[in-house]
Amino acid sequence: MTNNPQRIVWGRATSSNVMKVLWGLGELGLPFERIDVGGAFGKTDTPEYRAMNPTGLVPTLQEDSFTLWESNAILRYLAHVHAANSTLWPAEPRARANVDHWMDAQQTVLNRPMSAVFWGLVRTPADKRDLTAIEASIAETTRAWRMIEAGLSRHDFITGADFTLCDIPWGVHAHRWFGMDYLGLTRPEMPALRAWYDRLCQRPAYRQHVVSTPIM
Repeated sequence: MTNNPQRIVWGRATSSNVMKVLWGLGELGLPFERIDVGGAFGKTDTPEYRAMNPTGLVPTLQEDSFTLWESNAILRYLAHVHAANSTLWPAEPRARANVDHWMDAQQTVLNRPMSAVFWGLVRTPADKRDLTAIEASIAETTRAWRMIEAGLSRHDFITGADFTLCDIPWGVHAHRWFGMDYLGLTRPEMPALRAWYDRLCQRPAYRQHVVSTPIM
């Protein structure tokens, strides 16, 4: 690996998984170029893109001839290379495992119902929305958020006093969760979750790569 690789993120800025990687790069202060692919931009079914990422999804990280896909794997790679001695992804095995299981819980517990809420409210015309299904997804998403509400009532970030990698996957979706009121999303009060979101909004990289991106 070269000391200063040419770093490219392939993926549209409005993708939640792309946002994770952009935010992580911003936290680490790493320069990069981003190329729009996926969604309305297409280009993920080309032989060239599939050679980098056989899933045809976004994001893909490219550093010179090295490519890596899956957003959480990219975050771990970046932290390992550029923040090995920090609290972002702690080296102590149990502390790291605690970060990892919360990172993965975003994908296994939160992602499906949260995506259903987002697609149902944001990307479906009002006259075609299945309100019963949306309400069920909101309830399931709420149960997922309550998992971290309990811990956040005791400390500032998901695993404790320090911001870590696992705050990134959940934090991307928190902005959508708190930003869909204009579409009629009603949520139960979770004051610790809201306070955590407000703390994230004070982070420059979060504001740049998440908050400033339209919810669409």
